[in-house]
Amino acid sequence: MLRCLNSDERRTARVAGGQDYEVRYEAKKTGKAATAVKKAVKKVGSARKRVEKRLGR
Repeated sequence: MLRCLNSDERRTARVAGGQDYEVRYEAKKTGKAATAVKKAVKKVGSARKRVEKRLGR
C-alpha cells in the first residue's frame, strides 16, 4: 500500500550528492568520509536508505 509523504519526509528521503552540506551531514552521521558518501550516491543512487546501507550504517 502506498502512503503519501509529507514535504519533510520527501526532503530527507534523498541525499543530494552534489550538495556539500548534504554530503557533510551524511558523512558525519555515518562516520565515513565525504568521498565515500559521494561514491555511495553514485553507486546506489540518491535514496538515503540505500546510501546508508551501502555505507554500512
